Amino acid sequence: MCQHLLLVFTHYQSVDSLYKTSPLHFTLLGDATMTLRTAGSMLVVFLWSVAVVLGQNGWSVTYTTQSICVLKGSTVKLTCSFRYPRGQKVTSNFWFTKMETEDIGLDPEYAGHVEYHGDKEKDCTLRITDLRERDSSTYRFRLLTDQEGGTYTGSPGVTLSVTGLQVKVTGGHQDKILTCITTCTLTDNPTYIWYKNGQHLDESTSPQYKDPVSSNYIDGYSCAVKGHEDLHSPAVCVQGQDCSRVTYTKRRICVLKGSTVDISCTYVGYYSTTSTFWFRSDKSTPEDLTRDPGYTGRVEYTGTYKGPFTLRISDLIEEDSAEYRFTFKTQNFEWGHSFPGTTMSVTGLQVKVTPAAEGQKTLTCSTTCTLTDNPTYIWYKNGQRLDEPTSQQYSVNSYYSDSYSCAVEGHEDHHSPAVCVRGESCMNVTYTHQSICALKGSTVDISCFYTHPSWHNLTEVSWFNKWESGVTKDLSQDSEYTSRVEYYRQTEKDSTLRITDLRESDSTEYKFRFTTDKARWGVQLPWNNSDCHRFSGGGDS
Repeated sequence: MCQHLLLVFTHYQSVDSLYKTSPLHFTLLGDATMTLRTAGSMLVVFLWSVAVVLGQNGWSVTYTTQSICVLKGSTVKLTCSFRYPRGQKVTSNFWFTKMETEDIGLDPEYAGHVEYHGDKEKDCTLRITDLRERDSSTYRFRLLTDQEGGTYTGSPGVTLSVTGLQVKVTGGHQDKILTCITTCTLTDNPTYIWYKNGQHLDESTSPQYKDPVSSNYIDGYSCAVKGHEDLHSPAVCVQGQDCSRVTYTKRRICVLKGSTVDISCTYVGYYSTTSTFWFRSDKSTPEDLTRDPGYTGRVEYTGTYKGPFTLRISDLIEEDSAEYRFTFKTQNFEWGHSFPGTTMSVTGLQVKVTPAAEGQKTLTCSTTCTLTDNPTYIWYKNGQRLDEPTSQQYSVNSYYSDSYSCAVEGHEDHHSPAVCVRGESCMNVTYTHQSICALKGSTVDISCFYTHPSWHNLTEVSWFNKWESGVTKDLSQDSEYTSRVEYYRQTEKDSTLRITDLRESDSTEYKFRFTTDKARWGVQLPWNNSDCHRFSGGGDS
């Protein structure tokens, strides 16, 4: 039976110096066995509990567990609570993995993977997402107060082990044994799931597959843990190397709304295929995406036998968020539909404004999921691109008139809406349409809405489609558009560009600019949540 063990440090120095101090004195509460000697001797502690408290003179950190083993690609929470002497105020607290006590929240290696939860008074919870094997380490919590010497580190910390799944095949030719193996013992007694040729077979708390194993050369087996089916093992052949297998390039991806994504896999079949297609796992019956009305004109298959075979989806919308699976058929065989595939999350960008130091704000280019491939971020101030920063966060000390927007490099057209940093009225432009397709010879209206602080006086508005080194040319003054363009508005905060007698050469991107007696809206911000306004030479597109 598991007992609760409480270790309380009573030595007068800080816990940071425990490794250098001797002798050490402990108070032991609960049923356990301990052997303790002075410096230079062996310290042996038998722990029968998952909760350990290390404390001294009012300081303590309690870790909920000392060790955790979890799956690669999953999410884990490392939890603890802490106490500190009365009369002191916590100024900073963080988790670290290195002896030099670097905050992992500021470590680029963990960017987009860690979140701090809890509060500064007692709770310390670290959440790590999309775990990698290199995240395996011992994590410790550290807090600092406003008093001299007010530094405390909780030891020994929490040892995190991250493992993948592998199917191990043992036994003779006719009596194969399959075992779902890991490099550490998974926490919480998981339930294992088995797949044969992409079809769900069995569930068990044992890592071994209990039923007779097929010795057919086409049969491939894989395992997963219940609740983490998308983190399954690679499929293995029981006989030979030509069994049926589907391997996805990425198990999870997070991509921007409006962009294009490639989801790919490789597959092997013992027999020649008669058909292949992709489908959404949330459909009651697997349906070829090329025949799904919701994907009409947006889906393309590329690749050849043994791949990589790629599903390309363009003009992504949030409703495209789903798990996508691949299947193939032969004259003798069909790859099962229950084998997990690639889970895609589609997100937009939003600028989140939070208070920072006095007079400052912290801007975060936030998403509903962590974007794949560690993107470089772009920031815009009043429509003008900023050279710095290129990170997800930006600290500003800004005027009431300033607005900010963010984008991801390579996807500048899919930027966030601009937000006011102070107040509700700032410089901003929002375009009415995402894109326009019009006939040659017809007339088109391109519209936008704009705002500025009430104490600004509007001095100039213009539309343009050419800019070099920050120099623009008003379309109403452009000889190519003489007598074909007109500006008009219905309110004080909208503008419409009307172009008549459209030509194929008019197909391009058009932008709006305005100037007040105190500021100017920049020219580098792309269309708001759109591609660009372009025109077709005729027919539908």
